[in-house]
Amino acid sequence: MIEKMELLDVDKLIEEFESMTKDAGNVQRETLKKILEENGCAEYLQNLGLNGRTDPESFKACVPLVTHNDLQPYIQRIVDGSSSPILTGKPITTISLSSGTTQGKPKFVPFNDELMETTLQIYRTSYAFRTREFPIENGKALQLIYSSKQSKTKGGLIAGTATTNVFRNSQFKNTMKAMQSQCCSPDEVIFGPDFHQSLYCHLLCGLIFREEIQFISSTFSHSIVHAFRTFEQVWEELCADIREGVLTSRITFPSVRSAMAKLLKPNPELADLIHKKCLGLNNWYGLIPELFPNVKYIYGIMTGSMEPYLKKLRHYARDLPLISADYGSSEGWIGANVNPNVPPELATYVVLPDIGYFEFIPLKENVEEAKPVGLTEVKVGEEYEVIITSFAGLYRYRLGDVVKVTGFHNLSPELKFICRRNLMLTINIDKNTEKDLQLAVEAASKLNTEEKLEVLDFSSHVDLSTNPGHYVIFWEISGEVREEVLEECCNCLDRSFVDAGYVSSRKINAIGPLELRVVQRGTFQKILNHYVGLGAALSQFKTPRCVGSTNNEVLQILCNNVVKSYFSTAF
Repeated sequence: MIEKMELLDVDKLIEEFESMTKDAGNVQRETLKKILEENGCAEYLQNLGLNGRTDPESFKACVPLVTHNDLQPYIQRIVDGSSSPILTGKPITTISLSSGTTQGKPKFVPFNDELMETTLQIYRTSYAFRTREFPIENGKALQLIYSSKQSKTKGGLIAGTATTNVFRNSQFKNTMKAMQSQCCSPDEVIFGPDFHQSLYCHLLCGLIFREEIQFISSTFSHSIVHAFRTFEQVWEELCADIREGVLTSRITFPSVRSAMAKLLKPNPELADLIHKKCLGLNNWYGLIPELFPNVKYIYGIMTGSMEPYLKKLRHYARDLPLISADYGSSEGWIGANVNPNVPPELATYVVLPDIGYFEFIPLKENVEEAKPVGLTEVKVGEEYEVIITSFAGLYRYRLGDVVKVTGFHNLSPELKFICRRNLMLTINIDKNTEKDLQLAVEAASKLNTEEKLEVLDFSSHVDLSTNPGHYVIFWEISGEVREEVLEECCNCLDRSFVDAGYVSSRKINAIGPLELRVVQRGTFQKILNHYVGLGAALSQFKTPRCVGSTNNEVLQILCNNVVKSYFSTAF
């Protein structure tokens, strides 16, 4: 009975969500009031002359729109150990490090108990809607999650990636239990010091508990694809471990070895079964349901820069539902996916009006002059840049995300993620987003399908060292492709950027011919290793899609691994 009492009440959670979104305008006013009352004594707000006022009108009149650069000096003082109320009323004790894949280096972002609570609220809300569509029993989850090391800042604060700060919080584990979503791997694996070893052990734990696994998840879809690509390389070794009941010598950390020793017992029948299933697969199609017969769905962030991995994920998943996880960032959460039966490409997120105060800059007008509108004032079909005011000391913070309003759930908008504003290929009057790049790569990579080869990963760079400047696209391909096919791929990439500014610039040679550079196998693994070496967690890794000059080390990795280069003759 105790076990049952701990479970979340799904109907109650949905009821609370419905009631809150029906009153989104008032909930937003109350949320802003609460944020400003809790943090009114903070130096930042004191200096802006709010004088205790908490209404949206005074807030917008006194508090400017800011970027991370504007807040950097305040955050740095917190990082350096200042205990006075700078951005928040209560001291900040933890700092989150963003993944760093956008700008080349991680940003420091304040993290506190209130932010942890909003994280768990998002988890619970989307779980309730997911469970209504895909009920799960009290089993286990294969959660491909990894915690990077937490360090101490100069001022003694705990610093780690946002995911690490969540996974290491005691409330996280309790919430997972209440959601019947306990990770099948022991903590020693999640918090292991080497992600290659942790990944191997995650896969091994999944196989040991294969009948009990209800769903498979990770923060990003990239981690799930990466895990099963790794499985293709190590499956025979995993079978040998299960058969003998002895862990491979590749796992060297004593804490991980001893935790796995408690789970691993000789099981030749299971080893034979997995061996037979793997040999019976055609090019690993349907691998996941074959290995885990009771899995109901696969769950992780699958939008934005994660969309290119969906094709491979579907290959492994066969007809299992893919559900895109919620919408947020290191700075805070925004919305929950309450329509889990929609394919990831169409996923939208309903804003939770009580987890922060939200504004939106309309993008059809001149962004510098456009006035932000409130949560309930956005228009369906329009695109906006998101502004967040959080409980963790960010006030009118420009997140840099572009979203499209696709509809309303009661009075709260449903958002579709479009792209990051600063991730853009531009030389002249051209403006190509991450999504435009993805569509171009998809179109060109179809030319490889006859050769039964796939583009494993890709990135881009604007090369201004030539005159005129030109786009460079980096591809890692799964095998050898004929020269004439790659030449055609290069032309197809160039033609697929349909932005009017790009096409007209190419025609008058204001932008030079696009260059396709094929890199050797394992290049994108080197980029992943580079970020993990800087302290990023594997579960928070995003392949940088547009590598700028600030990201010099990644650009060097790409350039040093080029094996072939082609220039477009499309224009």
